[in-house]
Amino acid sequence: MGPAEPLQKISISAESPRGGSERNGGGSALAGAEGAAAGGWRHKCAAYVLALRPWSFSASLTPVALGSALAYRAQGALDPGLLLGSAVTVLAVHGAGNLVNTYYDFSKGIDHKKSDDRTLVDQILEPQDVVRFGVFLYTVGCICAAGLYAVSTLKLEHLALIYFGGLSSSFLYTGGIGFKYVALGDVVILITFGPLAVMFAHAVQVGYLSVSPLLYAVPLALSTEAILHSNNTRDMESDRQAGIVTLAILIGPTFSYILYAALLFLPYLIFCVLATRYTISMALPLLTIPMAFSLERQFRSRSFSKIPQRTAKLNLLLGLFYVFGITLAPAGALPKL
Repeated sequence: MGPAEPLQKISISAESPRGGSERNGGGSALAGAEGAAAGGWRHKCAAYVLALRPWSFSASLTPVALGSALAYRAQGALDPGLLLGSAVTVLAVHGAGNLVNTYYDFSKGIDHKKSDDRTLVDQILEPQDVVRFGVFLYTVGCICAAGLYAVSTLKLEHLALIYFGGLSSSFLYTGGIGFKYVALGDVVILITFGPLAVMFAHAVQVGYLSVSPLLYAVPLALSTEAILHSNNTRDMESDRQAGIVTLAILIGPTFSYILYAALLFLPYLIFCVLATRYTISMALPLLTIPMAFSLERQFRSRSFSKIPQRTAKLNLLLGLFYVFGITLAPAGALPKL
């Protein structure tokens, strides 16, 4: 019986490392599962961000900055809280509109493996995910608009008119009537991401509606429309095959180039007039002319790769220099301000 005791101890001690390795293996598996879950969540968040097309947000941020700069020049003061609230409101509506566009382009069979937006084509997200996220962003926009009404002196009917006008346009661009599919998308974008957004940001700051922001929004609206037009020209063949009609399809490649060049360079003509007749600070946007010529050459050579993104970058820089020019202008130097 005596010799058996050491054997039992040896047996027990031999089993102990195996049990420890099992526990370590279980811990590693748990850690791996947690890591995979965290990685999956990060991947999901990245997919949502990509679905928003953040490169296009210059089209909504620069009008808000411009409207706020016009308000500052008009009354000599700026409320940072109202500026932030306006930016979040417009961004939420813009992001929701992008998701609506993604959903309807996919459901109508317009998006494909070579499309710029493959969120649903590559099954990065499911259609119901896009719908839920769009509803969430529209809700965020409405909550922010209500908050702006609570702290701004702007009348409710005026705020509601501008805000719901912009919200409706962002949805009807591809949803409902689908202005994009009947060659009216350019008109919607020209109005929404130009005069309407600038007027919204200006009115929230000053508390009343004014015509002057509409006039100052023209150069920025033309630059923003250049983003959409470059995108539609690039997708001309696939859009035609899908059975939809855009302005680029109606006017053809040659006139599409002429229109794109006009949208690029007309804002600079306006800035030259403002700089020579009123204040030299309005010449600041002219610093972006080399980018405009580069885009014109790329468009003329029909090399459309990344041209909407590059046009959006020009739009952002041009808008920022425009805002700086208005902010630096001497008091009373600019007309109607």
